[in-house]
Amino acid sequence: MTATATDIEMPMARAKRNVAVLSVLQALLGAQLPVFIILGGLAGALLADDKSLATLPIAIQMIVGMLTAAPVSLLMARFGRKPGFFAGAACGAIGGALAAYAIISGSFLLLCVAHGFGGAYQTTHNLFRFAATDTASDDFKPRAVSYVMAAGLVSAIVGPELVIRFGDWFAPIPFAGAYAATVIVTAIGSLFIPLLDLPRPTLNKKGESGRPMREIFRNPAVPVAMLCGMVSYGIMTFVMTSTPLAVVACGFSNAAAADIVRWHVIAMFGPSFFTGSLIQRFGHGPVIGIGLACLASAGLIALSGIEIEKFYSALILLGIGWNFGFIGATSLLAANHRPEERGKVQGLNDVLVMGLVAIGALGSGKIMAEAGWATVNITALVPVGIAALALVWLTFKSRRAAATAR
Repeated sequence: MTATATDIEMPMARAKRNVAVLSVLQALLGAQLPVFIILGGLAGALLADDKSLATLPIAIQMIVGMLTAAPVSLLMARFGRKPGFFAGAACGAIGGALAAYAIISGSFLLLCVAHGFGGAYQTTHNLFRFAATDTASDDFKPRAVSYVMAAGLVSAIVGPELVIRFGDWFAPIPFAGAYAATVIVTAIGSLFIPLLDLPRPTLNKKGESGRPMREIFRNPAVPVAMLCGMVSYGIMTFVMTSTPLAVVACGFSNAAAADIVRWHVIAMFGPSFFTGSLIQRFGHGPVIGIGLACLASAGLIALSGIEIEKFYSALILLGIGWNFGFIGATSLLAANHRPEERGKVQGLNDVLVMGLVAIGALGSGKIMAEAGWATVNITALVPVGIAALALVWLTFKSRRAAATAR
């Protein structure tokens, strides 16, 4: 019988090759996400009659991401990662083209549809981090996730640059050129997908997909990892979505808003070069805890004033908090389920993550329009506190279990 990924340990060379290819995909295909985040609210404000709906395109993007997370993960578990990544790239290209046409034609509805395609693309993009663990040993998994996420540093530079350099491509119509530019970058990035060497989907010997979810959830690390991932990603999106609106409302330029988001996204991915090593040395809990502390600190800085340097400082800390919290949670989850369970566990995780992200994106614009920037940041502190308490509970529970085992 042919050996599969569940039967043998994959060679390190294969794992490193896949990490390298996934890093290129993260860098190129990931460039679309900053463009959609930066312009979603601004283009929404340009086209929407009701300005409180300015962030609706981003919210729809996150809702579609939530709704497609489980089906896409399960389909990849059945048919493989590569077909799913190709389908995601196609959705990304369609979304970019539709968004450009929506602005040219002045259609807010079409802009929302375009961001819906962007959400389907974002679902497959989010799975790059889990694909990095498919052929990695247990020791290499934290670094594999971290290295792939680090490649987002390139997309953090390229994405905002597309906004700055191509935003007026179709002048005097704003923003459309940047959306169109994402189509070209996505097409180039998709050329690297065939280079992946990932294991074929497998079920266990009984033809099942591992343990029932209720049994998996008996391990407290699983729900806590999911909660911390939800909060890290959800709160980051909640604050970041309204940031361009707040920056412009405070009298600063669109270019300033794009530059702030650029440094935010750099802060999101820059620490990834060493996040995995920190997890290996200190464990998942401390790294996630630092991430949550950074998220809270970002909110406190944002509440201290509306000077331009406060926006930069808050958004940079927000990015670092996302990095430590989300990579730590992803690595913790990957370490606590079996290979044949990845489809349903990772699918459920991303449904929950994208669900909170969608709520955050939609609520952010509403709160920003009706209550202001300060209320956005006060609201963000609540779920961060809840996640911190859950992490403390897991830490004490794990220490008690270790003491009992002795």
